[in-house]
This record gives sequence, structure tokens and C-alpha cells, in this order.
Amino acid sequence: MLFNSIDFLLFFPLVTAAYFLLPRRARWVWLLAASYYFYMCWNVKYALLIVMSTLTTYAGGLLIHRAAALPNEKRRLRRKRLWVFLSFAVNLLILFFFKYFNFFLDNLSAVFSMAGIAFKRPAFDVVLPVGISFYTFQALSYTVDVYRGEVEPERNPFRYALFVSFFPQLVAGPIERSKNLLGQLYDCPGFDPDRVRNGLLLMLWGMFEKIVVADRLAILVDYVYDNYADLPGAAVALATVFFAFQIYCDFSGYSHIAIGAAQVMGFTLMENFRRPYLAKSAAEFWRRWHISLSTWFRDYLYIPLGGNRRGKARKYLNTMITFLASGLWHGANWSFVVWGGLNGAYQVAGEMLIPVRERACRALRINREHPFWRFVRTAFTFCLVDFAWLFFRAPSFSAARQMLIHMLTQPHPFVLMGQIFALKLDKLNLLAALAGIAVLLCADLLQERCGSLRPYITRRTLPVRWAIYLAGILTVLIFGIYGPGYDARAFAYFQF
Repeated sequence: MLFNSIDFLLFFPLVTAAYFLLPRRARWVWLLAASYYFYMCWNVKYALLIVMSTLTTYAGGLLIHRAAALPNEKRRLRRKRLWVFLSFAVNLLILFFFKYFNFFLDNLSAVFSMAGIAFKRPAFDVVLPVGISFYTFQALSYTVDVYRGEVEPERNPFRYALFVSFFPQLVAGPIERSKNLLGQLYDCPGFDPDRVRNGLLLMLWGMFEKIVVADRLAILVDYVYDNYADLPGAAVALATVFFAFQIYCDFSGYSHIAIGAAQVMGFTLMENFRRPYLAKSAAEFWRRWHISLSTWFRDYLYIPLGGNRRGKARKYLNTMITFLASGLWHGANWSFVVWGGLNGAYQVAGEMLIPVRERACRALRINREHPFWRFVRTAFTFCLVDFAWLFFRAPSFSAARQMLIHMLTQPHPFVLMGQIFALKLDKLNLLAALAGIAVLLCADLLQERCGSLRPYITRRTLPVRWAIYLAGILTVLIFGIYGPGYDARAFAYFQF
């Protein structure tokens, strides 16, 4: 069930109305049932995978807590590590089987072929369960949090099942932590008009990002990436820039709808995006982009590897390992690994060049905080990030390499000016896409300067508020990509 579908527009109001009408003690049970129904709308069988992940991490938490009471310190530590290992092993094996097994077989076949060994690759066809990477990481973070003593193990298996399957953020995040969400499931606050209004505003903004901007840009991006060999290199460059905004609006739109839906019901989910394209360095970009995943890798991989505590060389190695793992998390394809490696390399190079930049700024008397130089830094960061996005969007590493060669050898930028409306976006839709990007950037700039815009809107007089609400709704209805013959487009991060 997609957020941008008619089904969800019926499902969410019904679930929310019943939630507030039920007694407090029964509300979490209703949410658990609604969450499993929400997920089973994709595939009933794959609900068994959530159940397995839930049971193993739930049992792991209890066993770790029990092991913590052992009197012998060495035995206690050994037993706790055993249960953490088994919890991770079961969940990661499930993830590997459904997401990476074909990738493993393909690469194994290639290695045997290079060695001159005949290898008959077994046929294996399975649909990737939607959201498996997200709920697996959420469940595993609980295991680690219990191991570290940061949370008490949840005794109620059904309430813990709700933590893993909570429907607003189940299939594409934010990847919540037990320290934040699990405790909220006991509160079940009552109806609050201000909170509901703020949540609905955020959901409306998410819908604008998704169906007005992202889905419109996707028309051009998909066409160019599918036919790049027959188009000028400038078309690939344009599509790559558009993809930067498509993926931002698509994923940020999902996160805003998820956070807003949870807020309507009284739950606070963590922020997942913080105006990433206003970042002035690659490191800052990753503090603003997909924050729940970035902090997950920081807390559960980078820091356990040693973080920055073992010298600069080890810090750079840990950074590269973390970003390569992040790339592989996104998909079973070498292009994702290259994308992750590029973003890691940006961070390592950026830190290594700090002394050079500081000397250059002093010698040239450049004030890096001057608005002009801040703009230059932001634009340069965007170019670096957008270059990496090409590998993220390309169907394979070889296709990405061919696109780069095509852009360098056959750019033909002036030819594009006469063909731009042949890239599946007519003049009206192209203007609408550009206007959507402009609105997005203006909103980000205003929030960067003034903070959240929702309090500004809700403090206006009643006529002004309703004029803004209606304008937003009409914009989505008039300029959104939907209607007869159009299927609701899945969010991009569902494939991860």
C-alpha cells in the first residue's frame, strides 16, 4: 500500500479515527493489526519474514538481559556476545538470501569464468521483500541497545512487534531506535488538534514533494537513462541533475509523510532530512541526508570499528568501510558500492585537504563564511554529490561508465536546446518541474534561515491559514502526476 495511493487515503483516516475512539489500553493492539495489514497488502507471505526478525531479536534481547545477570564476568560477556552474534546472523542471513544471493552467484560465476572454470549458475528468482533492509536494521539496533544496556528488554512480544512493524515508517524509514519509539508505544496520547494539524501539514508537504516534483522529474530521468546512447551527453547530464532532486523529493517526501502520519497519532519519529543540498561539504551533506541510516552506520559500525579513536589512518579506513557498506546496503550492484566509495572518498579527501584549504584562504584573504564563498562551497558540494548520483541511478557500473564517456565525447549541449521537449516532458510539465524545484529550494532556504515553517503558518489568522491549506491541496491535485491510466509510482527507496 503506497502513501500516494487511493488505498492509503482511505486506510489512514480509518485507522486514525478508530485509534482515537478505542480505549487507550487497546490502541497499540489496533496499531499492530493495522501495521501488519499495511505490510501484507504487498505480499502476505513476506509477513513471515517480519515475524522471524521480530522473534529472533525479541528473544535475543531477553537472553542478553538474562546473561547480564551471570556472576562470572568472562562468562557473562561471552554469553552476551553469543546472543548478539546469533541475532545478527539469523537476520543478516535472511537479508543476504533475499537481497544479495543472486549478486553473490553472479560474482562467483564471473570469478570462476576468469579462472577458466566452468560454473553453471543455479537459477534463483525471488522478489525482494519491500522494506526488508529497513525493518531488519531497526530490529538489530534493538539487540545492540539491549547489549549495551541503553534500553531494558521489552517483555511484551506483541508490543515489541509493533516497534518493528509500525506502519508509517515500516518500509522506508526513518530507521527508528528503541530508545525513541519503543517507550512511546506505552503512552498512546489522546487527540490533540494542534498536533494533528501539524502532522497533516507535513504529510501535505510530503505529497507535494512526491507526486508534484519527484514523479514528474522521474518521467524525464527514466527516459534518458533508458535511452542515453541515442541522446546527446547533455541530456544525460540534465537527467542526472534532475535525478538529484527526484531522489531527494521522493525519499524526503516519504519521510515527511511517515513522520507526519505518526505525529497525527501522537508519535514522534526522528528527523530524516535536513535540507541536504544546502550543505557546504560532503561531510555536512551526510549529516543532513538520510539521517536515520547515517547515524545507524555511525553508531553500530563506524564507532565499533574504532571510529576516530585510533589515529587518522584508521579513521579514514573506518570511514571507507562504513560508506562501502552503506553503498552495498542500498542494493546488490557494484554501482551502489562505487557510489558509497565515492561518498566515503569525498569525506576522506575533504578532511585531508583541510590544512591546504586553510593556507590557501589565508594567502588569498578569502572569508569562507562570506555569502559568495558559501554559495561556491554549496554548489561544489552539490556537483560532487550529483556526480555520485549517476552511479546510484545507473542500472549497472558498466552503464554508468558508458554514460560518463558519452557525456565527455558527445556532449552536444546546443543540440539539446532543440530536443529538450522530446525527453518525455512537454513544455508545461517541464516548467511545472522547474517551478517545483524552485519551491523546494525556497522552502529549504527559508527553513535554514528561520526554522520550521509550520509554526509560521499555524500562527496566521483563520482565513489566511485556510487559504494556505487550500492552496497546498489544490497544487497537489492540479499538478500532481496521477489520474486514469496512471498507477501510483512506488517510492524509490522501496527497492532497498
